[in-house]
Order: sequence, then structure tokens, then C-alpha cells
Amino acid sequence: MSVYYTLCILAAMAITIAFVNQYITRIQTTIAITSGALAISILMLILGKTTWPELQLHAVATLETVDFGDFLLKGILGFLLFAGGLGINLSALKTQKWEITTLVALGVLLSTLVVAAGLWLLAFIAAIPLPFVYCLLFGALISPTDPIAVLAIVKKLGAPEQIAIQVEGESLFNDGIGLVVFLTIFAVAFNGHETSMGSVLALFTHEAIGGILFGGLLGLMSHIMISATDDGSMELLMTLCIPTAGFAIANMLGVSGALAMVVAGIMIGNWTRHTGFSEQSQKYLDHFWHLMDEFLNALLFLLIGLAMLLVQFHWQAWILVLLSIPLVLAARFVSVAVPYLGFRRFRSYNKYSVRILTWGGLRGGLSLAMALSIPAGIKLGASGQVELRDLILMMTYAIVIFSIIVQGMTITPMINKAKALEKPGVFG
Repeated sequence: MSVYYTLCILAAMAITIAFVNQYITRIQTTIAITSGALAISILMLILGKTTWPELQLHAVATLETVDFGDFLLKGILGFLLFAGGLGINLSALKTQKWEITTLVALGVLLSTLVVAAGLWLLAFIAAIPLPFVYCLLFGALISPTDPIAVLAIVKKLGAPEQIAIQVEGESLFNDGIGLVVFLTIFAVAFNGHETSMGSVLALFTHEAIGGILFGGLLGLMSHIMISATDDGSMELLMTLCIPTAGFAIANMLGVSGALAMVVAGIMIGNWTRHTGFSEQSQKYLDHFWHLMDEFLNALLFLLIGLAMLLVQFHWQAWILVLLSIPLVLAARFVSVAVPYLGFRRFRSYNKYSVRILTWGGLRGGLSLAMALSIPAGIKLGASGQVELRDLILMMTYAIVIFSIIVQGMTITPMINKAKALEKPGVFG
């Protein structure tokens, strides 16, 4: 089956699950799609081990026609981040600029270090010793909250504005920063790059600063071209060029396409929207990108659930898999709580802020895509009983599923309590 046909069938599956969910479970759509796909995966695994072995083999072969890493990191990620950037209110974002900057820069690095240190210790205890650079690699890929998962679940629950702004801004920007940190450590671990502070800083700067600057240039060029036409269809087609050609060029230049899409999306959504589009075209812009976002989200969350079929499970690593979930949650708490010690010296916040940012720090397809990009064949342990890629993929998948299903389904009461505390202009 061709990749196109596979994606068509998977898209139909995702939409069918979403449709059925409206009448049966009525839970948040992305959670329903992930849960449904996970149930399908488990059923296929059971049938494959018992009465119908060909079914599992056929399902795995079909899924492998879609390179999950490339599909997300070099494909739909640009669309999803651009759509997220379009919905950001820049004036509201500015009121939380220092908080978001600190959570993005300090939070990702702090979480990466806490996860790496904890995993190194746990791996030593579990007799599957991990070189520290691989622990850092896992910390880098699991620390950024996934904007796709966060915006799809947390934002729609109507969190208090101050918390919502931090959640949206942090998730969009730490996604790009986290990807840059991962690629930097990846280059050090596997590509033979020098490990001096200068070389690491140069790699990081080229990716991050280059991505932001390229996104600004892309947004400016798009603004000029959109403002020069009154054809509504042409205006929408020009926005479509940003996450397609713009994202591809960013990746070819070696700068962060993720950060470029966020910056360009914010520029189009807050500047071009009001000066380059007519009132009618603004509605078309919102409807078009909302539909695009919903469709790609449905497809992505279905793939997350089905990705269980691609994970090679090793019983020797189960202790690390189970302990990785509380470890990542603890690291997330530290990375949020420490900056808040400084924040509270200058401003009052809802008392549920740290808890919501911690529990609402969802992980999703981005972490899985990064885990899948790790090369195979690196053996761990005295007898080489576990592969590095399999171990990291097992831990990542467990955290992603726990994050989307458990955290995603249980955060609503916390947000409702935070909303109950809110008074106009006052934070508890």
C-alpha cells in the first residue's frame, strides 16, 4: 500500500473514532482518538500472539510505510505550529513575556538536567548503565511540553487567562527550543561533533537564533505579498506557503523550522490579519486553519496510539519504564516551581498555577518522533540485552500515553478549581 493510501485510511479511522466519541464516551476528541488507537493496537497484539499472527505483521508493515519521524518533524509539524502561532494574542503574550521566556529557556534546561541525572542513577540501580550523554538525550526529548497536545487539550478547557497565556506561549516556544537542544546533544552523541562549550553553543545559536530570524523574514515577506492582493483565495494560498516551502527551506538551511513557524504565525495572526486581510478574509483564515489544525491533530493522535505496534518491549527495562513517569513529572515540577519562586516576588498568581503547568505539561508526538530518530544497534548492559533506541522509545511511549490519557483526562477538575478562584483583576 502506498504512503498516500495509508494516510487516507488512517485519516478515515481517526475521523470515525471522533464521530463515534460524540455519541458514546464524549471525552476530549484527541484523548478519544489516542485511546481508541491504543485499544486497536492492543487488540492487534493479542490477536497476533494468539489466533491471527499475520494481522500484527501486516499492521506493522503498513505503519512502517509512514516514517513517523519524518512525517512529523519534516512535515505536519510546520502546519501545526504555524496554526498555533496564528491563534496567539501578542498583546496578551507580552504581559507574560518574562515568565514565558524563563519557563522556556531555564525550564527546558533544568528539566533536561534533572531527568538526565535521575535516569543515570535509576539505570545504574537497574543494572542497565547508561552513559550520561544518552541520559541527557532522553532528558532533552522528553522535557519540552508538546504544543500540539497542550493546545489540543488544555487550551480548550478554558483555563484562567493568566495561566492559559503561559501554557500557550511556553508550549509553542519550548517546543522549538527543546528540539534545538535535542539536535545539539544528538550531534554530540552520534555525529562526532566536538564537545567543547563553544561548539555546542554555536550549534544551538545557529538553530535557535537562525530559526527566529528566518521566521521573522518569512513573516515579513508574507505580510508584504498578502497586503498587495485583494484576492481572498490568493491570501490563503500565501499563508499555506509558509508551513510548506517556508518550513522546508528552514530545515534545509539548518535553522529551527519549528521556531520559524511560531514566529511567522504570530506575525501573520497579529499584524497581517488586521492590515492585510479584509474582514471576510479574516473569517476564511480562521476557518481554514482551524479545520487544517483539527484534521492533522486527529491523524497525529491516531498515529500516537498505533505507534505501540512499532515499540519493541524488553522485560529487563520495565522497571526503568515505570519509574520514568514519576521522574519526568518530578522534573517538570522542579522546572516550573523554581522559576515561580522568583515570579512571586513581583506578581501574584493563581495558587493552582504551578500545579496546572506541571500536570498540564503534556508530551506527545514530538517526543516520539525524536525518540524514533535515535539510531538502532547501540547495545546496553553487560550482555547487551537492551538496545538504546528500544529503551528510550519504551520510556517515551509510556510517558506520552500517560500524559495524553491520564493527565489529559484528570486536569479538568484542577482547571475548574483555578477558575473558581478567579476574580476580575485579582489572582489568589
